[in-house]
Amino acid sequence: MLRRIRRESQRLLLALQFLTRVPVRSAAFDPAELNRSARYFPVIGVLVGGAGALVFAAAAQLWPLPVAVLLSMAATAWFTGGFHEDGLADTCDGLGGAVSRERALAIMKDSRIGSYGALGLVLMLGLKAALLAAQGSILRSACAMVFAHAVSRAAPVLLLALLPYAGDAGHAKARPMAQQVHAADVVIALLTALALAALLAPPLGVVHTLAALGAAALATAAMRRWLRRRLGGYTGDTLGATQQGTEAALLLALAAAW
Repeated sequence: MLRRIRRESQRLLLALQFLTRVPVRSAAFDPAELNRSARYFPVIGVLVGGAGALVFAAAAQLWPLPVAVLLSMAATAWFTGGFHEDGLADTCDGLGGAVSRERALAIMKDSRIGSYGALGLVLMLGLKAALLAAQGSILRSACAMVFAHAVSRAAPVLLLALLPYAGDAGHAKARPMAQQVHAADVVIALLTALALAALLAPPLGVVHTLAALGAAALATAAMRRWLRRRLGGYTGDTLGATQQGTEAALLLALAAAW
């Protein structure tokens, strides 16, 4: 029992190490376990969203709501090192134009940002800021941050199981993520997201929460179809874009329901 708890704790720390810039010294990198750590991605989303919510709640006491929202987004971007935002920008650059699959993959490997990437990143950040400011109250906006960050991080885990890796697995930045995730890890990630949704349903509204979950499912399905058609699978960058798109879909549904 203690051995199992220690193993799961190590996986949680690996997920924290992989998705954030937190210096987790006790989590030695283990390629074999990194893939299994995907089950805890929504938990890391709770930590990221919670950090943003705390900054937002504190800043809202001193400045107007839009300023508080931008400060909270800056905090979450610092916390994660812009990990998913970078994937979104690279995906926009690679798939924004009418290029072949091979050319798109080559573009996404380029560390430089292009016009499609810059435009996509600015529009996504602006959209999320506007949606968070439009939630109706400080409490609702803070809960929406935690909800959106956590649930959206289950979407890439699902794509890991539904799609093959589209790039060169031997040269993948995170090679274990180029392997299909275990079914148990997908189930745990989805159940974690649903459990959090149930906890946040009272302040967000039960109907609003269900509408947001439906929007997240549609966004994930749309990304799966698009990536299968354009690339034949996923890459690390497209997983980041999936998280960003699903996060926006969740916030759009909450704002529309409100």
